[in-house]
Amino acid sequence: MEIKAPAKAGTMESNDIYIMVQPNDESGIAIDLESIVMKQFGKQIQQVILETLESLEIKNIHIVAKDRGALDYTIRARVETAVKRAM
Repeated sequence: MEIKAPAKAGTMESNDIYIMVQPNDESGIAIDLESIVMKQFGKQIQQVILETLESLEIKNIHIVAKDRGALDYTIRARVETAVKRAM
């Protein structure tokens, strides 16, 4: 699958995550993550994002994620929604 246009999903409310996706000019996956729980769960959030992209077969994407304490299932849903909106 290929990202064709910028898209976004989510909110900046508590327990949510705001995801913005766009095509990556360079090849590969680039993730810019900001989180209020970065020290505790930053690696886990990145892993969930990567696993979701892998399941959607996305290879070239730039993601900006602004987390406000979202759980894994919320992260997956927001990434998937943003990616599908960008196709």
